[in-house]
Amino acid sequence: MIKALEKAIAELSSLPEADQEQISRSVLAHVEKLRALRGEIDKGLRSLDAGGGAALDMEALIRRKNAGHAGS
Repeated sequence: MIKALEKAIAELSSLPEADQEQISRSVLAHVEKLRALRGEIDKGLRSLDAGGGAALDMEALIRRKNAGHAGS
């Protein structure tokens, strides 16, 4: 475990139990989101490695995205 995380856990232990629980749930939710994101990234990389990619026209993408914000 890295030192910053060890220090954070030590600091958490000085808080009331309800606060510890709330913070712990928030950290766990964040970790779950990171794992899901990593899974999606890995899935995309496998697809690209298998030749499942296509060329991207960045200028056209930017024009489409900007056109969607024209009425904002």
